[in-house]
Amino acid sequence: MATLTDAPPPLAPTAPEKKPPRRRGRWTPYLLLLPGLAWLVVFFALPMIYQASTSVQTGSLEQGYEVTWHFATYWDALTDYYPQFLRSVLYAGSATVLCLLLGYPLAYLIAFRAGRWRNLIMILVIAPFFTSFLIRTLAWKTILADGGPVVGALNSLHVLDVTSWLGMTAGDRVLATPLAVVCGLTYNFLPFMILPLYTSLERIDPRLHEAANDLYARPSTTFRKVTFPLSMPGVVSGTLLTFIPAAGDYVNADLLGSTDTRMIGNVIQTQFLRILDYPTAAALSFILMFAILVMVSLYIRKSGTEDLV
Repeated sequence: MATLTDAPPPLAPTAPEKKPPRRRGRWTPYLLLLPGLAWLVVFFALPMIYQASTSVQTGSLEQGYEVTWHFATYWDALTDYYPQFLRSVLYAGSATVLCLLLGYPLAYLIAFRAGRWRNLIMILVIAPFFTSFLIRTLAWKTILADGGPVVGALNSLHVLDVTSWLGMTAGDRVLATPLAVVCGLTYNFLPFMILPLYTSLERIDPRLHEAANDLYARPSTTFRKVTFPLSMPGVVSGTLLTFIPAAGDYVNADLLGSTDTRMIGNVIQTQFLRILDYPTAAALSFILMFAILVMVSLYIRKSGTEDLV
């Protein structure tokens, strides 16, 4: 009896474990990504693979091309056209610096001083996008024409004497010179610099400027310690959006320059469409892409910011 009395009561039957409810729509994000991924594969990845195979082919258009893994095409393309590579980097870098010097004050004005005129100034900034890239470049051909008011004003101010000494112009002529190409690049890509700068400057909390004023900081000190460091994401984004397309551009050098101002984009266009040397053109394209990737990676690392606008 004692044993029966001391025995523990029987355990109550446990309820069967319920399976967690099945989440509906867990594949929806992946399905939404499919159109974008398909677009990248069809219009980016596959053409890149095709061009990579083209760059290691040998043959001719009449006899046909065959993949022979001829990597010497890269070395030949680089040694034959390295002046155009250096010229492209120089022109694109000069245009990027000019865009930054011109675009930063304007973006600062729109963000902090424009007031009710902000929308109007923004429309004027993006107004060039309403016309064709080709038309905008041809307009500069008229603006910088020999005997025009711009060239006359530069002559009267003796500016062309300095630019001729620097090798940017040739005497009293601006067209078909490096200066004309850099001016065209600067004008065409200036909005790509202003818009990221404006976006970055607009995000700055105005209370930070008030705090700097309360601490009796000079305007120059406020700009150097507060405004410019906080606008670095816009500076990095703007310079990248300007330099990358400018380095591969060929329209400005074709319409505003001469044979002495040809950029690497002009060489690639000629190889593809006129000479029909597809392996060399593909190799030049990959060399340009690799060089830009290296420069951009180093620039982002040195800039000290990864928060791009």
